[in-house]
Amino acid sequence: MSQTIATVALLVKDYDEAIEFYCDRLGFNLVADTELGGDKRWVLVAPRGNRGAEILLAKADDAEQLARVGDQMGGRVGFFLNSDNFAKDHALFSERGVKFLEEPRHEPYGSVAVFEDLYGNRWDLIQPKR
Repeated sequence: MSQTIATVALLVKDYDEAIEFYCDRLGFNLVADTELGGDKRWVLVAPRGNRGAEILLAKADDAEQLARVGDQMGGRVGFFLNSDNFAKDHALFSERGVKFLEEPRHEPYGSVAVFEDLYGNRWDLIQPKR
């Protein structure tokens, strides 16, 4: 039996601003953007190469969900974006206005730097050691 994590939901305030961040700043592909009615859409984005899980951009639709936008992990890094060229991606993201919370560092497991998405969720940009 084989299993994979196919999709992870991420709460967002607005579909279009989230698409702009993930596609224009991080260079992700827009996999799907389907109207579901009632101001709901099925919006999937995925990193270039799409070898991992896709992200469902899920628009918060009540006060409880809206309160969690940007802090789904309680301030911890909750998302990990693997890169095969850390220096190039770090420079490109920085040029596109992505906010890094630290300088790049080199750990036993790889090169890494923490950045925030447009809502404040923390991500690791990481090039794992092979």
